[in-house]
Amino acid sequence: MSLSCDRSGGMPRADQMLELTRSNGLLESGLLIRELCHRINNEFASAISQISLAAARSRSCEVKAALDDVSERLHHYADVHRTLQMPDHRTFVDASLYLAQLCRSISRSKLESNNIKLVLIARPVSLPSDQCWRLGMIVYELVTNAARHAFHGAEGYIKVDLRSAGTLVECRVSDNGTSSRPVKSGRGLSIVQGLVGLLDGRLEQSFGSRGSKSLVIFPI
Repeated sequence: MSLSCDRSGGMPRADQMLELTRSNGLLESGLLIRELCHRINNEFASAISQISLAAARSRSCEVKAALDDVSERLHHYADVHRTLQMPDHRTFVDASLYLAQLCRSISRSKLESNNIKLVLIARPVSLPSDQCWRLGMIVYELVTNAARHAFHGAEGYIKVDLRSAGTLVECRVSDNGTSSRPVKSGRGLSIVQGLVGLLDGRLEQSFGSRGSKSLVIFPI
């Protein structure tokens, strides 16, 4: 970014300095987030390695089976984390393939053990990588909220439906749970609302005795 000088002292204008500060701040934040994600990936790998080693050394079949289950669950959590990492470069991504990978990882790590089925219906939608990443974060939070609040230990399903309509993208997350009133706004919904705002979109939600629906609409 080029900077022009004012006539009095040869210094950049205040608005340009503010823009430069914001740019540097965003760059530093991105670098910190990527470094944190890298370290978390390493911690996952280290934990999985230690658990696998303990399983190999154990003489108990029950202990081996239990540790293998823990190791497999950690693998699936690590898959979710890798899928939700901030993109390194701005490219275009097929959001349907991205969500397929994300939903598969969420299902294996969180839902299958609770007899909750996750269904994805998605048409190919090409999105900038940063938009696709934010959409993935939104879907993750909405699915997690539904799994936590809608079923109360019973089995059920959650459906994610992605489609484009002209210059707009519509993503609907619905379930067949029993939540008859809106979930109290917490950190998860605050994250969703913030991400929707960054997409210049809107969030519509409805709750009833036959389940809940969340619709996210934003421009490409």
